[in-house]
Amino acid sequence: MVVAEGTANAPAGGGGGGGGHGAAQGPTSADFENMDVEHFLGYIWVAFVAVFVLYQVGFHFVRYVRTITCLNNDAQKFFAIPHVFYSRFKKHFLNAPLFRTRHHREFKLSTAINIGTLPSRLQTLLLIGYFGTNVGFCVWSIDWSGQYTAVAREFRNRTGIMAAINMIPLFLLAGRNNPFIELCGISFDTMNLIHRWFGRIVVLEAIAHTSAYFATKVMTKGWPALQAAIVGSKFYQTGFVGTVALVFILFQSPSAIRHAWYETFLHLHIAAAATAVGGVWMHLDKRPQQYLMYGVVGLWSFERLARFVRLAIRNFGSGGTKADVEVLPGDALRVTVRMARPWRFRPGQHAYLFMPTIGLWTNHPFSLAWSEEEEDLNITSMTADEKGLPMNRQDILEMHKTSMSFIVRRRTGFTEKLYKKADLSAAGKFTTTAFVEGPYGGEDLTSYGTVMLWAAGIGITHQVPHVRDLVAKFANGTTSTRRLTLVWIIQSPEHLEWIRSWMTQILSMPRRREILKILLFVTRPRSTKEIHSPSSSVQMFPGKPNVQALVDQEMQEGVGAGCVSVCGTGSLSDDVRRAVRNRQSEWNVDFREESFSW
Repeated sequence: MVVAEGTANAPAGGGGGGGGHGAAQGPTSADFENMDVEHFLGYIWVAFVAVFVLYQVGFHFVRYVRTITCLNNDAQKFFAIPHVFYSRFKKHFLNAPLFRTRHHREFKLSTAINIGTLPSRLQTLLLIGYFGTNVGFCVWSIDWSGQYTAVAREFRNRTGIMAAINMIPLFLLAGRNNPFIELCGISFDTMNLIHRWFGRIVVLEAIAHTSAYFATKVMTKGWPALQAAIVGSKFYQTGFVGTVALVFILFQSPSAIRHAWYETFLHLHIAAAATAVGGVWMHLDKRPQQYLMYGVVGLWSFERLARFVRLAIRNFGSGGTKADVEVLPGDALRVTVRMARPWRFRPGQHAYLFMPTIGLWTNHPFSLAWSEEEEDLNITSMTADEKGLPMNRQDILEMHKTSMSFIVRRRTGFTEKLYKKADLSAAGKFTTTAFVEGPYGGEDLTSYGTVMLWAAGIGITHQVPHVRDLVAKFANGTTSTRRLTLVWIIQSPEHLEWIRSWMTQILSMPRRREILKILLFVTRPRSTKEIHSPSSSVQMFPGKPNVQALVDQEMQEGVGAGCVSVCGTGSLSDDVRRAVRNRQSEWNVDFREESFSW
């Protein structure tokens, strides 16, 4: 990247910020126009965030009023009626795939080569709008009829500044502790998508910026002069290094490469990003635009520091965090983590697992399937011996440890190593030191009268906490939910072992029969004898479900506003999305899709 030559420190023979005048003349009109572009782009970001914040405020207000109103209202008929315009917005924009029905189902060139998914219709419109805005700002107010060297200089400076300022949201959106996830109600998955497209915009602007300089230099003084400038000037060297690093990221980050060699991709990606930031930082040394890089470095450093602090608070002290890893049927593992410090668990959360004995610094996200408080017997016995000493709140907290469980499906890389180590251990289990970073996310479904949870395979880990939460709150009267249906699609009955102990606890909860219905679909049963329904509220069927028919049944028999949530394969998510969209003009129903792209 070869950003605008500053007016106060222009290299010999270099032009000013945008107009090509000498340093003595001070800022030109082009410089002020470049500053205007920075401000305009900043205003667009503020407006974008403000719209989503206002939407979230309105959404939370409606949800709060609905919850309070429906706590003692079993009919909830008013809330079942959809608003005409909002239901159309959800059906045709918010929940709509880009084209027909395909959104989360991946495009694959083969079983091993995945080239990604399509964004939704609303995501596409926003991304095209922002891309078009950047193109417009890159050419706005430039006098294209002037001398080609002056035009190239203005275009070079404009694209350089655009690339630098776009690096601020690029690095902000890359972090796990991105405040706008909670503030705007945008999922990490969507933030990841925006991050990737911001990266492509930055790379294209950096290439345009560098190409404009190269073209001008070659046309006026020839290739030897360009080579001499790059070799002999720190300003040009560092800018060129920054551009090369960004181009490397572009070619290194397609979905097929990310999925095939994720760990390698991640480390190279971070190294290339650091190289790009360092190159641009030195390239802008003592120039007005360097303040943009203070924002980039500050955001990146703060996010990394926040992750380390969160990791330390959760895992250091009281003997540290330990993980029990146990082999389950169906190429799966149960990882039960006993945290060093207690924490508050909410449904819909995920966390990142570090296991140094498996991968020294690698970490992977997994949905939190279960959590409970366990008494620390060592601390309890010590406290019992200290008779006569009063116990404060901290003493009581330290007597308990939070244990949380994950179900991990055997894949490649980290999960493959983890499975092999557990499988080769005595009794198919082992204990190791672990670190948990999180929790992240979380979702509250208590304002809906009807909740339908869909899961395929390992996706059940996202839905089980919602089931336990809603059943418990129904029993104590703190939820609007009156009808809760869990649909789980599995390949074999042996997969039931993944959550059997937890479901046993849920099925024994007070008033469970009044609210919960479980539908199990086994797609590959070995015989019909394996398929039997334990009760009317827990039913098992062979084959795949008719998604539209089940959603229609919930609409007809449901109570109040509805929420349909899905976590599973791409094809299931797309089928459930289509079924919900088909009924959004008749039923006040929200669609939730849990996915994690990388």
